[in-house]
Amino acid sequence: MIVCICNAIRETEIRQCARAGLCDVDQIYQTLGCQTKCRQCVPFAREIVADEACAAA
Repeated sequence: MIVCICNAIRETEIRQCARAGLCDVDQIYQTLGCQTKCRQCVPFAREIVADEACAAA
C-alpha cells in the first residue's frame, strides 16, 4: 500500500526503515531520499513505526 502519495513511499519501505532502527518519520523520508511535503501521511507513517516497535519488543 502507498503511504505517501507525494513521494510514492510504500508501507513496506517504512516498515523496513523502522526495523532498521529509524524511529523518526522525517529521518525515514530522508533515508528514502525524500522529504515530507503535504504531511497528510505522517500520522499513518508514525502508526507503522510504532507497530514495528511493538513487534520488535
